[in-house]
Amino acid sequence: MRLRKATLAALVLTGAAVALAIVFGGGENAGHATAAEPTPGVPTVSIVSPRNGEVQANHAVVVKIDIESFELAPRNFGSEPQLGEGAIRFSLNRVPNCVDPQKLKKALNSPLGNERLKGASMDFPQYAGPNGILAEELETDGEFSPATRPEIFYHELPPGFYRLTVTLAQNNLAITPYHDVTNFQILQKPGHHQKKCPAGYVSSAKAAEKLE
Repeated sequence: MRLRKATLAALVLTGAAVALAIVFGGGENAGHATAAEPTPGVPTVSIVSPRNGEVQANHAVVVKIDIESFELAPRNFGSEPQLGEGAIRFSLNRVPNCVDPQKLKKALNSPLGNERLKGASMDFPQYAGPNGILAEELETDGEFSPATRPEIFYHELPPGFYRLTVTLAQNNLAITPYHDVTNFQILQKPGHHQKKCPAGYVSSAKAAEKLE
């Protein structure tokens, strides 16, 4: 019985994480199961971990991605763009615990996603380590963490819902159209509880319920 309850709770939390993707941005490829077959020769990027809708107690995340038809070029980092090569832009945002109801309404009524709630960036040295330090040096901290390897390590992440966007970039870090998005949740530590939202505000969990 306990196992069944634990399984049910995990499914509910996973559903909430996926539902929040609609409000806070799920991206065209989130979920991967319905993604279209890649066109030969066209660059693709897909997030291997964390999986979309993943729920975990660990407050650190190792992001791993797969890249096709695109070469990472550390030696040319920061130089002029070259066809078929470049770097990566990792962007991790934490969904607000408490959402302004008016902003939530706009997000729910915005099928194109231009009113989605972005949330606080985790792309600073405190969370993104060496990649965050590089972002600070390049003055992209708070926007994205640059990388020339298909992975990044985020640590000391507060509990909550997160949206991760991975974008292929040119050598000079100019964006390309090729990206992927995933959403995941980090649980509260045992014995800790999330503070109640101010009057009138909606918790991120309640926001997910509105989408079910």
